[in-house]
Order: sequence, then C-alpha cells, then structure tokens
Amino acid sequence: MKILHRLMAITLVAGLAIMNIPQKAEASVSVSARSAILMEQDSGRILFEKEANKVRRIASITKIMTAILAIESGKMDEMVKVSDRAVRAEGSSIYLQPGEKIKLEDLVYGLMLRSGNDSAVAIAEYVGGSLEGFSFLMNQKAEEIGMKNTHFANPHGLDDHEDHYSTAYDMALLTRYAMKNEMYQQIAGTKVHRAPNPNESWDRVWKNKNRLLTELYEYCTGGKTGYTKRAKRTLVTTASKGNLNLIAVTLNGPDDWNDHINMYETAFKSYDVVEVLPQGTIKDIEDSFYKNKVYLKQAYTYPVTKEEKNQFEIDLKLQKPKEEWEDSREIPEVVGQATVYFDNQPVKKLPIYYKLEKENKDKSLLDYFRSLFTSIAGVKKNG
Repeated sequence: MKILHRLMAITLVAGLAIMNIPQKAEASVSVSARSAILMEQDSGRILFEKEANKVRRIASITKIMTAILAIESGKMDEMVKVSDRAVRAEGSSIYLQPGEKIKLEDLVYGLMLRSGNDSAVAIAEYVGGSLEGFSFLMNQKAEEIGMKNTHFANPHGLDDHEDHYSTAYDMALLTRYAMKNEMYQQIAGTKVHRAPNPNESWDRVWKNKNRLLTELYEYCTGGKTGYTKRAKRTLVTTASKGNLNLIAVTLNGPDDWNDHINMYETAFKSYDVVEVLPQGTIKDIEDSFYKNKVYLKQAYTYPVTKEEKNQFEIDLKLQKPKEEWEDSREIPEVVGQATVYFDNQPVKKLPIYYKLEKENKDKSLLDYFRSLFTSIAGVKKNG
C-alpha cells in the first residue's frame, strides 16, 4: 500500500471552492492605537496587526479572564457574600454592600457590563479563595491558552501592580477562547441586565459600557472596555457579518471606537470565509482499501481575499494497511491526517477517519433468536 502525498485532485477541489469568493477590493487600515490586532475568530488568522506583541498595560479588559474563570468554575448559580475588601475596591463600581449576598452570575454581568472593580474582587475571593489565589488561576489559564507575553496580578486591571500586563495578540487569543463559551457570549453581548437589589425595592439596572455594541456598530456582538491613567483607553470587541466572525483589540487607543469600526469594515469588504475541506467522505482516493471509506468529521474553513484564492494545498497521509485489518474490528478509527497549507505554511491538521461497516442490528437479533430456536428444537428432538 502506498502512502498518499499531496493528492492533486483534492488540491483542485479546494481551489474550485475558493474561486467562489466575491470580488472585493482591499483597503489599508489606519488606527490611532499604539497596539492593535484584528483576528478571525474561527481560524485564528491575523488580518491586521500593529505592534500586536508589544507588552503593555491593559486596564479593565483584564476582566475577560476574570469572567471566563468565573463561568468555568461551575458556580454561577451560587450566592456570594460580599466582603469589605471588595466594597473598598477603587474605580468603577456596581455599588455592592458589605455582607450582601448576590448570585455569582449577576456579579459577572456587573463585571462585564459596568466594569465593576468591586465585583471583580468579590468574584476573585469566591472563585479563587483570595486575590492571590485567583491571580494564580488567571496565570494558569493564560499559560493553557498560549498567552506567552501576559502576566496577571489582579482580577480588575487597576494599576496597583507593576507585573500586570499583556499584548494585543494575547488578548485576542483570550477572547477567541472565551467566545467558544456560550454563556460568555451571552453576557458579553448583553446590552442591559437587571439584578436584584437586596436593600431596595427596585432592581439594579446595568447598561453595557461598550458603545460599539449598544449604539455605534450594528455588527458588534460583545466585548469589554478599559481605562486607567497609565494604560489609557483599551478595548476588546467582537463582530460578525455573514460568515465572518472577528475579534479586535486596541491598547492605548485614543480613538478606539473608530479604530475598531475601521478594522471591521475593511475586513468585511476584503475577506470571505471559504470551505477548504468539506465534511464527509474524502473523494478522489483511488486505493481500493480506502476508496469511499475515509472521511472528515468536520469541515475546515479559512478567511481569504480574492487574490489568495490559489494559495491552498492539501496533504493527505494515510497509514499503510496491516494484515490484521482483514478483520474490520482491528482497523483503527483514525487512519491518517489531512494537513491544510496556506501560502506554503501549515494552518490546520485534521484527523482522517475510517468508515466501518455498521452491523445490521435487526438481522443480528433475528439470527440470535433463530439460533436459540434451533437449539431448543434440537434439545426436544434429541433429549
């Protein structure tokens, strides 16, 4: 059995799919921010960057990490008792009262919509046991995500530690990770939230500070604002239009609303997501053992411009069949790997699965009862 390399038929199929890209003109992007990045959410492809790996202070976009850790704790329905330390937190506040009990879920809404520093401390103390314990969890998660130029020292982003920093690229990675969580998507994309007020007859009402979401940009789906005197304006937002889902991050951006809109509009005009590899049976494989028997469990898509339509290559590698595979039960579920190359660089690896023949359960059941009847009949005849 010959191992298959770079099947031209598959490369041709990918090329044909990309030929369907609408003819769109590219435009240059100009941003006020010292650091900026625009990332396509599903593939992680960087569509624009400016000093994206430069370490800077990040202010309240820190709270994206605080929010996702709270959500992943599995305690969102639990009641949190607010400490004096939480109430004393400086800066933006949702005006928690010492000793009050509030649902963790409401604290996360207050954190993301109103940027409550008191909420951040209350979350950290409850989920992490202490501010120090929570900072450990933040850095542990950052390492897991691949945020190589980030260190968290608090849950809110205030300038009370020198070793609290990140980059535009790392914050895009964090947002990409968080946006895979449906509850995070819901909270970050909420314009107004109501929460019970233990000391009054009316609810607390929190309107999202993200003006891109609430009034400025119809395609915005969420995000987080930030500001301190040292970090200046920081902003993370997400936007979706058609099949393109984007993440924008700016650090020290005096005109950040327009920075984000300009990046989004440029990308929506210039890029489209195309299907490079379809889900299902891999066609054009001639080998008799694998023909019509191997498949992909998921499709693979990638954002491209019309000028990039011919820059894909697909490399399929399949295991050499073994003698013991004559018994289909010995064939492994994964028999190979598909590697997608874009502009001569690998961008995705996908497992190739073998399609085993499914047993006919009805037939098997019939055979069982037939053999059972024969056995009983034989006993009566011979016994």
